[in-house]
Amino acid sequence: MKNSPLVSIPGYDERLSVPLRWWVQGIMFEATLALAMIVSMPFALACGLTAAILVLLVLAFYAYGASRIVVSDGTLRAGRARIEARYLGAVEPLDPEAARRIAGVEADARAYLLLRPYLSRAVKVEIDDPADPAPYWLICTRHPNRLAAAIEALSAGSR
Repeated sequence: MKNSPLVSIPGYDERLSVPLRWWVQGIMFEATLALAMIVSMPFALACGLTAAILVLLVLAFYAYGASRIVVSDGTLRAGRARIEARYLGAVEPLDPEAARRIAGVEADARAYLLLRPYLSRAVKVEIDDPADPAPYWLICTRHPNRLAAAIEALSAGSR
């Protein structure tokens, strides 16, 4: 059986999880709160509140870092958004300065943005769909060159 062009398209899957330093800072904040509560209220109440706050911290970090970027099955998914490969235009990996500029002073209010403050690099994907009001997607990523290559291969495979 011959390989079809779609089989050779490299996939891409990235979870935009929060960095380790956020977890360390969150746990240190939690420890500070626990110490303050232990000296100021009954031990059982302090332990209960500390556990509840720790659970909320873990859930918040997990939820915020749960966004995924997936390039497969003829689509690009970034967070909750999804677009078919046939509507993808030019793809440009961005360095930190260009990403900051395009997300800031040069931003188009209609664009779809998947940004995380702990990711400085991004990929800009032009959208060639007249029915879509977004002129481009700006997707923050840890691997802009790999993501751009996967999107370009997906787009080329759909033509």
